[in-house]
Amino acid sequence: MLNQIIDLHIHSKYSRACSKHLELPTIATACETRGIDIVVTGDMTHPAWFASIKENLVEENSGLYKLANDQSKTRFILGTEVASIKKHKGQTRRVHLLLFAPTIDVAEIFNAELQRRNFNLTADGRPILGMPSKDILQMMLDIDERMVMIPAHAWTPWFGIFGSKGGYTSLEEAFDELHTNIFAIETGLSSDPLMNWRCSMLDNITMVSSSDAHSLQKLGREANVLQFESKQDITYDEIMRVLRTEDKERFLNTIEFYPEEGKYHMDGHRDCGVMMHPVETEKHKGFCPKCAKPLTIGVMNRVEEMADRTEEEAKVFGADNKVPYTSIVPLPEIIADVYSCGVATKRVVRVYELLTQTLGSEFHILLHASMEDIAAASDTSIADAIDRVRKGHVVVRPGYDGVFGTVKVFEDSITVKRNAQLNLQLD
Repeated sequence: MLNQIIDLHIHSKYSRACSKHLELPTIATACETRGIDIVVTGDMTHPAWFASIKENLVEENSGLYKLANDQSKTRFILGTEVASIKKHKGQTRRVHLLLFAPTIDVAEIFNAELQRRNFNLTADGRPILGMPSKDILQMMLDIDERMVMIPAHAWTPWFGIFGSKGGYTSLEEAFDELHTNIFAIETGLSSDPLMNWRCSMLDNITMVSSSDAHSLQKLGREANVLQFESKQDITYDEIMRVLRTEDKERFLNTIEFYPEEGKYHMDGHRDCGVMMHPVETEKHKGFCPKCAKPLTIGVMNRVEEMADRTEEEAKVFGADNKVPYTSIVPLPEIIADVYSCGVATKRVVRVYELLTQTLGSEFHILLHASMEDIAAASDTSIADAIDRVRKGHVVVRPGYDGVFGTVKVFEDSITVKRNAQLNLQLD
């Protein structure tokens, strides 16, 4: 059996606010360092990026691509994120969607159809499409039924399918008779599978996790672990089959950000530095106590609004029925916490490079390497910190209104994460 770590949501240098270093060869190299085996190309609708895809990638298996120079073991599938912004059912909807194509030829036909409809594909790698999500899905299926749509970061307030700012209350509301074609949602950085399991309307929906990386450093901060019998079995169709059926023999687990660290986890008002739990938000009737402006209602609040299970009930349901997950803290953040310095400092970079060069990929170090090997390659403090993260012994200051939360390994106050809670491998 062959385990593959897959990241289904990244961007290229052609997306706004994204690193100029996001080129296919550098993405491939960074994925090897992280331990990502398969990554989406991202931004396949952008003409310049699509030209780079056609120039730099060749098909290895059906729908699975590699660098034409064969200089990396990283493999690619074709996909992008788009923004659906259109009035639908009496309300302006702003929804981000992940779209996947089975081949370069199909992607080219899809792009040509968008151009025929006069959408601006050159302004941003994540184009704005003035169509409801349902109509985009219908267009995809008309081109090729193998194309797949997965709503991105489903709960975030501004652009989540269930977000508090113009989102829907169900997939049926968004897609009507086409809703059965939506078999997965992306949990996003501000929610984890447990939070989603609280909503029985999602019982038959697969939870996927991806990085939404805007730089090389963010690749793989969330990912999916799938198992295949051999390299020949790894195809676009098989990846999508595993996700569509939530095949628990093949879909081993997701790798998760601590959702509190996501920048829309709690309610709040960034300008005033106000962060609130939903209970406090209700007491203040949704307004900032400092300036009286409306709070940005975060993911936790929206989940609470739509949930019909308690957290304990959701744990039981997930353990019995769903793909498990493991929560991690990125290795640079752990190193920075140990040494009380910034993530981008030379010391962190030096220790990170030493560890990955000595022991293997970041995911191997975070998930599998022995404490003895980690200590020998760095020091006992690093090993102790990674051990604490594996056990869920971390402390989180939640994010809110566009401000990322923080995770600390060596603090004993503030908000303690639900302990070994949810490395929900449920040992």
